[in-house]
Amino acid sequence: MNRLLVIGIGTGNPDHLTLQAVKALAQVDVVFSFDKGEEKAALVQLRREICERFIAPRPYRHIEIVDAPRDPGVVSYAARVEAWHEQRVLACEAAMLRELGEGRTGAILVWGDPSLYDSTLRLVRRVGERGRLQFELEVIAGISSPQALAARHQLALNRIGGAVLVTTGRRLSDAVPDADDILVMLDGEGAYRHVPAENYDIYWGAYLGTPHELAIAGPLAERKHEIERVRATARAEHGWIMDTYLLRRRP
Repeated sequence: MNRLLVIGIGTGNPDHLTLQAVKALAQVDVVFSFDKGEEKAALVQLRREICERFIAPRPYRHIEIVDAPRDPGVVSYAARVEAWHEQRVLACEAAMLRELGEGRTGAILVWGDPSLYDSTLRLVRRVGERGRLQFELEVIAGISSPQALAARHQLALNRIGGAVLVTTGRRLSDAVPDADDILVMLDGEGAYRHVPAENYDIYWGAYLGTPHELAIAGPLAERKHEIERVRATARAEHGWIMDTYLLRRRP
């Protein structure tokens, strides 16, 4: 039976790879990645650099799967994501059937960690459930953006006796009334602008672990406009941005 490895590769720094990930890459015959267009070509290039560093000189193939866009005509967010995932499942299945021969080891390199706000494991399981392709699955953890954010700002995410709520920008307003420490991911719209700024400090980071890393911290009321300016400039310069932040309720 062939094998499929889902490998967390950290937030952009090849040094984020664990020894377990490096050992796994040394066994890989085929690497699959989604091509998300020219705007995010840098992400594909980083994956290629990781492969060249940790797989080569062993021969391998790098297969880019054209990623389907989400249909803006589907009003429901859940339905829109489900339709997008179905297209990705079919594309993954086709590429794996074509490239992942018997006894070979394939890999999907996941930005950050596969367990945290990433759809790869759901997609891979759905490919297996369709029954056309049999593989042994192994998941290898990676450094996530919350870990990189905490290291960059030299802080612990939790306070003594406290909890940390991890959520998305879309759900931030639901978290604010009850949570003291809120870790926010996948916030494309700057949801922090709509919380009571005088009540929170913010620890923000973007491109964590890369040469383009950005970090801003301080009272939300004083820093939110600066973050908006820096974020907009960086997005225009690089064509994409991945950021995360911790909102910490002030005493």
